Amino acid sequence: ILYLILSPVRINIKEPFTIDENKGEIRLQGNLDYEEMRFHEMPIEARDKGIPPLSGHCKVVLEVLDVND
Repeated sequence: ILYLILSPVRINIKEPFTIDENKGEIRLQGNLDYEEMRFHEMPIEARDKGIPPLSGHCKVVLEVLDVND
C-alpha cells in the first residue's frame, strides 16, 4: 500500500508535512506557528498496487498547541 498526501497545487509554498509512502507515517518538516495557522487539514490517500489499483481516502486534522501560553 502506498500513502500520499493529496493537496492542491500551490506555487512557492512549502508543505509543512511529509508522509512515508510505505508506512503512512506523517512527519513535520520544520516549525509551525500557532498564530499563523491553528489547524492543518491533510487529505490522505492509501492506494494498493493491484490492477486496477484500489484506494481509500481520509482527512487528517492536526491541531497546533501554543506551548508559550
